Parts: sequence; C-alpha cells; structure tokens
Amino acid sequence: MKRNIYLMYAIAFLQGMVFYGPVATLYRQAQGVSVFQITLIESISLILCILLEVVWGVIADKIGYKRTMVFCCALYFLSKIIFWQASGFAGFLAERVLLSVVISGMSGVDTSILYLSCKGEDSQKVFGVYNSLGMAGLLAAAAVFSVFVRDDYRLLGLLTVISYGMAAVLSLALTDVSPEGSRRISRKGFRQVLSQTMRDRNLLMFLVGAAFLNETHQTVTVFLNQLQYEKCGLGNAAIGFIYIGATLLGMCGPVSAWFTKRAGIRAAGTVFGGAAVLSCLTLAVSGSALPSICGILALRVSNSLFQPFQAEMQNRQVRTEYRATALSIHAMLLDGIGAGTNLAFGALAERNLAAAFLFGAGICAVGTGLLLKWCRNRPCYSQSHQKYHTSDPSSPAASSDSL
Repeated sequence: MKRNIYLMYAIAFLQGMVFYGPVATLYRQAQGVSVFQITLIESISLILCILLEVVWGVIADKIGYKRTMVFCCALYFLSKIIFWQASGFAGFLAERVLLSVVISGMSGVDTSILYLSCKGEDSQKVFGVYNSLGMAGLLAAAAVFSVFVRDDYRLLGLLTVISYGMAAVLSLALTDVSPEGSRRISRKGFRQVLSQTMRDRNLLMFLVGAAFLNETHQTVTVFLNQLQYEKCGLGNAAIGFIYIGATLLGMCGPVSAWFTKRAGIRAAGTVFGGAAVLSCLTLAVSGSALPSICGILALRVSNSLFQPFQAEMQNRQVRTEYRATALSIHAMLLDGIGAGTNLAFGALAERNLAAAFLFGAGICAVGTGLLLKWCRNRPCYSQSHQKYHTSDPSSPAASSDSL
C-alpha cells in the first residue's frame, strides 16, 4: 500500500500547483467578474458542498474509494479547463459548481485512502506530509508566477490545467482499499451511520471544536489578514513576501505527529487551540505591522499542525465500515458551522476589524475547551478497541482500524 501513499503525495503536490493563486481575484476581474459576483459564487459553492457531502459519501462507499478518486480527479481537471476558458459570471459559476462536486466527492475519500493504506502506522505523519505537499505545490506555482509568468493570466490558467491533468492520470494507478462489504450500503445503513454520529456527543464536541479552529484560520488568513495589513500601512510587495512566508510555514504539518506523540493528545490539542486564541488576541489589540504579521503566521502554523491531528482523530472515531459516508457527515457538520461563523466574521469586520478578531479568539477558546473535554471523555472509545482497533492515538503503531 506504500504506492498508494506516494501516489496521493504526488496528486496533492500537483493539485496544489494553482499557478493563478496569487492573482485569483485579479484573474477573475480581468475576465469581467466583480468582487460581489466572486463572493456570490463562493456562497453558492459552499451551499452545494453541504448538500452534496453525504450523497457523495454514500456513493463512495458503493463504488469504492479508487473509482471515486479517479472520477473526482477527472472532474477537477475539467473544472480547470473551464476556468482557463471562462469569461464572465456564468463561466466562473459553472467552474465553481463543478468544483463543489469535486470537493464534496473527495472529502473524506482522500484521507480514507491514506488511513487505510497506512494500516494504522504513522497515519498522522502521513496526513501531515500530504497536507504539506499541497502547500509545497502552491509555493512552487507561486515561484513560477513571480519569476516567469507574472501578468499572462491565460498562461497561468493553462499551466494549472496541465498540472491537474497529470494528477488525474496518476489517480488511475491507485489501488482500491475500500473495506469488503462497504459497497452494500443501503438506506438503513446510512440511517445507522447518521444516527450513530448524531448520538455520539463526544464526537460532536470534537467536530464543533475543530470547526471553530478551522473557520477562524480560514477567514483570518484568507480575508481579514489583508485588511489588517492595510491597516498597518503595508504595501503590496510586503504582503507578497508575507504570503510566501505563510505558505512556507504551512508546510510544517509533518511535525504534528512528532509533537503529538511526545506531548500527548491533551497537551497537543491545548497548544494548537491556545496558539490560535493568542494569535487572534494579538491581531485584535495591535495596529502595528510586526505583531500583526506574527499573529497571522502563528495562526497558520497552529492550523497546519492541527490539520493532521484532526484527520487522525476523526478517522479513529469512525466505527463503521461505511467510512466515507461517516466522514462526509462530519464534513457536512463542519461546513454548516463554517457557514454561520463566516457570516458573523463578515458582519463584525464591516463594523470593526478588531471585533472580528475578538470573535475569532472567543470561538477558538470555546473550540479549545471542547477539545479538552473531548480528551477527558476519550476513554469511552477504548471500550471498542478490540472491535475497531482504535487504540491510544499517542502510540502510532497501535492505530490500525480494521473494518
């Protein structure tokens, strides 16, 4: 199964190579799309992802994880062709609708392939490398943009098409790791998975806590950071260098497994969440460039370390053979919470940017508290160790999940 892991690494790197990433908004504006239309397209995309998550989870468990991955990589490739040729609102909306299908389809499937291919050995480390290679692809594409391409937007789109085409070809070489019997999923099976998820209060605490930390990172590092930089008087050149620095720091995911193993689950969760709280508080009280930059970069590091941790713990709490379905239900809950927090962040930022950062600090504190409570209650899962092999996550070698 090592081949699967290396193939997924290569796919992550190639799909991270979005050459137009540094000028994504300018690219769309050059093709006649306004900023409001861009945000409208994003909102439609998020709603579609929520609606399609569970449907795709059921489909993935029926047809197998490899077939799902191959199909989604092919659609991903097609979406980039549409983006490359798009002009106006309708074209970019079509691209984003197709992308919503891809995102919801791959959600949980990619991590399931990695988790089952690892057979429970060092899976958190594998998740960290997988996430970091996506960031490495983005960094490589940004370097190509800065040094060679710059203002030729259509060429940036074409290079992205080529990269995603290569990823689609590589997906054909994957080996299916879907558990035997998972393809017999029925309506009754789906209802059982949904009911099991919604009754598991400890799992719900974990998901809500993770959602608060993830959405704060997403909103602050993608949208609000630029407003903070402008407030501090930073120019475009400085913002560009910070972008490269943040991307480099986003590659620290492999350290997550090492840190979690040595610090323990509880301490690791406290550090990841506590760093996010302190970062948001720093941004809320500071109007200077250096503290603001440090706050943004610290938030990026904490989330890059938290992502492999989250993926590992989510997979270990799946106690059914319908893994993709369960993870899709998780993703639907995470996206639903994200939709609400995004509205709150936006409303607060329009009135007072510091208030938005304080809100982020508040929900990160709540999220960290929920993770700590989850840690205290975590032994309840140990009752199922013999059946599900979800042993103490602090020991990577004991993390096999035989289905």
